[in-house]
Amino acid sequence: MRKKKMKDIPYSSAVGSLMYAMICTRPDIAYDVGMVSRFLSNPGKVHWEAVKWILRYLRATTNKCLCFGKGKPELIWYTDADMAGDTDLRKSTSRYVTTFSGGAISWQSKLQKCVALSTTENITATEACKEMLWVKNFLQELGHKQEKYVLKCDNQSAIHLAKNSEYHYRKKHIDVRYHWIRDVLEEKQLELEKVHTDYNWSDMMTKVIPTKKFEDCCQGLSLLVPSN
Repeated sequence: MRKKKMKDIPYSSAVGSLMYAMICTRPDIAYDVGMVSRFLSNPGKVHWEAVKWILRYLRATTNKCLCFGKGKPELIWYTDADMAGDTDLRKSTSRYVTTFSGGAISWQSKLQKCVALSTTENITATEACKEMLWVKNFLQELGHKQEKYVLKCDNQSAIHLAKNSEYHYRKKHIDVRYHWIRDVLEEKQLELEKVHTDYNWSDMMTKVIPTKKFEDCCQGLSLLVPSN
C-alpha cells in the first residue's frame, strides 16, 4: 500500500541530488541525508516530508559555503559515534570530518556494519584513521608535510583502548581488526587526542543536536556565509 502511494513521488531522485550536494560541499546535511537514504527501497510519506525539509533548509542557506584560509595549513581529524542510534537494527552511526586550513575537506556519516556493544569499541576511530592515512600520504606526495597528524576524539575510553594493548575480559569481544589502530599509533604515524564534546565538530553528523551546537559545528568547519 505504501509503495503504491509513493509510486509517482521522485524520492530516489531527490535523495540522490541531496547526496551529491552533501558529498561535495554540505557536511551539515550528512546525518539527515544518511537517514533518508536508508529508506530508498520502501519510503513512506514521513520520509518524503523529511526530504522536503532538507530541501527547504538548503534553499534557505544557499549562501553558505566552505571557506578556507582562516586556520593553519594543517590536517586535523575529528571523529565520534552515537550509541545504537538506529532503533531498528540497533547499530551505531560513525562519523568523521577532516579539516585543512580551517575548512572541511572530507567527511562521512555512516551506519556501522556491525552492532557495537559499547561506546568503548574504537570502530569509528579505526575507520577515520584509514581515511587520515590516505589524505596524509596524498598531501605528502604534493610536498606538504606537518610536524604531527592528530585525530581528535571525545571518547576517553576508546582512546585508552587504542593506546593500550592490556588484555581485559570486558573487551575480549572486540574484533581484532579494530585494534589495527594500535600499530599505527605505535609507529607514530598519527596521534590520538581527547577533545571536549563542545569542540568536536563532527558531532552534527551523528544525531540531532541543539541549534547553538549545530551553528558552532558549522563555524568550526568554516561552513559560513562569506563576508564581503
